[in-house]
Amino acid sequence: MKKLEDLQDLINEAVNKLAFPTYRAALYEPISYILSLGGKRMRPALLLLACDLFGGDVEAAISPALAIEAFHNFTLMHDDIMDNAPLRRGKATVHEQWNKNVGILSGDVMLVHSYKLMMQVADHILRLVLDIFNTTAVGVCEGQQLDMEFEERNNVGIDEYINMIRLKTALLLGGALKIGALIGGAENKDAELLSNFGEHLGIAFQLQDDILDVYGDPEKFGKQVGGDIISNKKTYLLIKALELADEKQANELSDWIALKQFNNTQKVTAVTTIYNALEVRRYAENAMQTYADKAFEALDAINLPEAHKQYLRDFADGLLVREN
Repeated sequence: MKKLEDLQDLINEAVNKLAFPTYRAALYEPISYILSLGGKRMRPALLLLACDLFGGDVEAAISPALAIEAFHNFTLMHDDIMDNAPLRRGKATVHEQWNKNVGILSGDVMLVHSYKLMMQVADHILRLVLDIFNTTAVGVCEGQQLDMEFEERNNVGIDEYINMIRLKTALLLGGALKIGALIGGAENKDAELLSNFGEHLGIAFQLQDDILDVYGDPEKFGKQVGGDIISNKKTYLLIKALELADEKQANELSDWIALKQFNNTQKVTAVTTIYNALEVRRYAENAMQTYADKAFEALDAINLPEAHKQYLRDFADGLLVREN
């Protein structure tokens, strides 16, 4: 069984070999640019891993794995435009490097290219794989739409938030694992269970990210601690705090959310003090553990050698016991 790190290296090599036409540089250079920014390549590597777990040919899974990576970066390209984000992985975003119109059109071509890559799976699973990919792609867009709607709402519920992160973040993880399993020759039932494992793990991972944003070590977290508080992002912690707060705490939270000008440190300290008083970290950690348990429950039911399942357990544990 291949190590995940080796599969990530394999994806990096494949990404570097991707060739796009040179005659429409303004259209294709942004695609090469965003793919060159790197990242962990976790989703495509997990597709390869799923294929390998079921005894499939990893080489046959590289094109669909690249499709997952191309689709993921397409969403990042368009998300950056919607968020007016100046940086992506420490470099200028595509719309900053070129302009918004270029970012939109290059993203569109990137989406089409991801389908061209996904269609290189074997004919006997092509329709099934494309159906999974379509469902995943629509779900990710629905998740992004919900995330944008939440920015304008003050009454977001925990269940709504969990569904949003399931769609926006976790669904692609589950979809990648499911497609990889099918390429590897897995039965539909096992592919579905592996997808459930990935989906629940993805939700737990995002909840962990919410917690780290407030309580992580700034030197290890890799980004500004309290960034979600500063930007009024609807996270599990904020939604739970608004749910549990008494009138005084609710008013204080609302005042900080409404303020247009403020000292970042003061705001983070004040909101974190309310979080601590309401013990929202404990609620978030319990929720994270609930979804981790659901992931492991799905994993236990998969028809795989115990050593293979243990590898996935260790991977999940490493993902959820982290500081960055």
